[in-house]
Amino acid sequence: MVTQEQRKRQLAREKFLRQQQRRTAARRKARVRNSVIASVLGVILVGSLALYTSGVMKDDDKASASAETTPSAAPSKAPDPCEKAAPGKVETQTWKKEPAMSIDKSAKYTLDLATTCGEIDIALKTSAAPHTVNSFDFLANKGFFDHTKCHRLTTNGIYVLQCGDPTGSGSGGPGYTIPDENLKDKSLKSNVYPAGTVAMANTGQAHTGGSQFFLVYQDSQLPPSYTPFGTISESGMKVLKKIAAAGESTGAGDGAPNATVVINKATVTKS
Repeated sequence: MVTQEQRKRQLAREKFLRQQQRRTAARRKARVRNSVIASVLGVILVGSLALYTSGVMKDDDKASASAETTPSAAPSKAPDPCEKAAPGKVETQTWKKEPAMSIDKSAKYTLDLATTCGEIDIALKTSAAPHTVNSFDFLANKGFFDHTKCHRLTTNGIYVLQCGDPTGSGSGGPGYTIPDENLKDKSLKSNVYPAGTVAMANTGQAHTGGSQFFLVYQDSQLPPSYTPFGTISESGMKVLKKIAAAGESTGAGDGAPNATVVINKATVTKS
């Protein structure tokens, strides 16, 4: 005859077994789901670049993918190779119209990004992309880029660091747009943006560039739809590759960089 105490223990064991079975089934389902998510994102990234407001992967898409990932499947975060950001606030001012042309189109200009990870110097293609360079000169002088985070790193199929959004969300800008330029640049061969290129992000539509831009740290297959307007120096490439080596936060090839990349100060200088 089974005693009341024995019956309680039996029921407890059965409950425990049911819980274990449910947990095992949930883990198996999560692994399958995460594998599918990673595969889909990989295909998307190879197709084109997640850029600006309506790129391949919007921020709300990333959020939903992250929500479906179990804590146990989260990638381990690489050490942050960057220093603490300088004190200061992000500029929130916007403008309705593209600034009037004020640069010397025949002169040489450089863009210096003083980041928490090191200096990234960029030689600007003034004569080939005057609207873009003029906009950067205007925004840099207004302190628009100062204290902003580089919010996106891609590490699968395309290899870029994306910056220039004061909101850090992937949807911010200066309030105006500038025309596409220099899309037939001689550096763009076989739809490849070579390492060291700096180009404008856009919404996927023509002439929708704003303030967001991307820095290519490894040759990337992309359609010639993004204005190439600068070339990173050798020392700047070392900084960029250090940032890339730290990886991104999702483990899926497109997310916030593990390195805390903040532009302390952006300066455009006429040579």
